[in-house]
Amino acid sequence: MTSAVAAGERGATRIADRVVAKIASQAAREALGPLPPDAAPPHAMVVVTHDHARVRVFLELGYPTDIAAHCREVRRNVVERVRALVGTDVQDVAVTIERLHPTAAHGEAQGRTR
Repeated sequence: MTSAVAAGERGATRIADRVVAKIASQAAREALGPLPPDAAPPHAMVVVTHDHARVRVFLELGYPTDIAAHCREVRRNVVERVRALVGTDVQDVAVTIERLHPTAAHGEAQGRTR
């Protein structure tokens, strides 16, 4: 006689790293708000091992800006969204600023005036 195994106790679910990376990228985008017109959207690389994720997010920001505040908000939102949508704890979120885009007001103030 075989005993039946409950549905929730059999099998496994594996979410690909690229799917978690897409979620992390979107979470970073949500945290930043409007981007400069010529800025690329955030992108991420993720490694998931044993229900823990390590995330590296790449950003382009307007300049001047509070870079540290943006990075804190991106980290917070990535951790929350990945945990909520995937059920994976995020051990580390490394944020790399790839480029700063001068805003129109800042760009006009540069240079010499006569």
